[in-house]
Amino acid sequence: MAEANEQPTAQVLLVDDEPDHAEVMAEALRRMGHVCTLVNDLDAANDELDHGQFDLVVTDLVMASEDDGMKVLERARGTQPNAEVVMVTAHGDVATAKQAIKGGAFDFIEKPLDLDVFRTLCSNAINTVFLRAQNTDLRQQLDETLGFEGILGTSPAIRQVIAQMKQVAPSPLPVLITGESGTGKELVARAIHNHSRRANRQFVPINCAGLSESILEDELFGHVRGAFTGAEKDRQGRFEYASGGTMFLDEIGDMPKPMQAKLLRVLESGEVVRLGSNDAKHVDIRLISATNVDLDAQVKDGTFREDLFFRIKGVQIELPPLRARREDVPILVRNFVARFAKEMDRPTPGVAEDAMAALQNHDWPGNVRQLMNAVQNTVVMTDGDTIEPRHLPPEIKQAAGVSNGDGGGLSADAPLNLDQLEKQAIRNALRVAGGNREKAAKMLGIGERTLYRKLNEYGLK
Repeated sequence: MAEANEQPTAQVLLVDDEPDHAEVMAEALRRMGHVCTLVNDLDAANDELDHGQFDLVVTDLVMASEDDGMKVLERARGTQPNAEVVMVTAHGDVATAKQAIKGGAFDFIEKPLDLDVFRTLCSNAINTVFLRAQNTDLRQQLDETLGFEGILGTSPAIRQVIAQMKQVAPSPLPVLITGESGTGKELVARAIHNHSRRANRQFVPINCAGLSESILEDELFGHVRGAFTGAEKDRQGRFEYASGGTMFLDEIGDMPKPMQAKLLRVLESGEVVRLGSNDAKHVDIRLISATNVDLDAQVKDGTFREDLFFRIKGVQIELPPLRARREDVPILVRNFVARFAKEMDRPTPGVAEDAMAALQNHDWPGNVRQLMNAVQNTVVMTDGDTIEPRHLPPEIKQAAGVSNGDGGGLSADAPLNLDQLEKQAIRNALRVAGGNREKAAKMLGIGERTLYRKLNEYGLK
């Protein structure tokens, strides 16, 4: 890794049909510490671009054919997306070189070369590549540390979800988000919208659960004055309001079956008709749906239309329950503790190891939503600068075998004592971290020396 004030070492491809000229350029860059690969024709350049990896491509604009340099640029754009391209041109080809910049080239330099100018130009291009890579790495680290659009965790399960979200967000495909209640389906839907091409337009959510057909139809499609008793003026429905943006239908599995047919018609035609009107209005929405029920089973038993199911299931993202990613619990707990302490205008308390172990080993049937509510309750009940087992909500203490006494001790008939809970938490962390004690300690929120001591204490080698 180069020091901050040093030029990073780059892989450079030099393409020039004059071998002597190519060698002069290569020597200028080698003196700066860069690794140079020299080729003298288009075919050899294409072979290197297809099979190698480069940070900078320097190519003569005119070689055997007048457009060889442009072809090198085009190939590099397709096979080396992280590289920059510098064009070398004769004076008479400056106009073409400027056209190359519009096509994605970093810059151009005229022959005969001023080697100082050449080195500076190449250094600028290389620094651009490395700064872009550093920024990408920083964004990835921030996603891991601070979460992606509020979705926190570093477990393999949540990393896979985040990767799916990033991949599907720019596309126009409909998305179906599935998972148990409390796993964060609306949070995921908002994140997809915020990273889509519709991010500057509306995100319009509606929960289909518990709404009758008539109310849901009015909510989605709107009505005109006089459509029914009490309809005193025209009302725009959610689909019209969301046009140009994203429509989020939560708990779509609870939608009445007659409404499913009407929704399918809108999705197929791109038009809505307000209640009491004959005029169709065009709408342009991206649909994201969510459900905590098994739609496949509902299709089989006839309670959900198969054609609608296939229409909304462009891409399916399955959210894991919290019990399937227990290693994320400490990250979530610390985030929630800090948030609620700030809301209450009080110092952020720490979390004792045995309290964290109890939280991490709870099954959380209500998932992240239940954990968030439990942490909020706990922060309110904490009377010192550390959250201890006695501060936890009753259902958490009961499941962990923690008594309600002030001492925070164990009940006599506890299924697992705190030592056992702690051992289990350590084993889980070591398993997830692949045996790496430093990573395991960070997951557990303790120091590496503390973990080492506990490994000896519990005989965990």
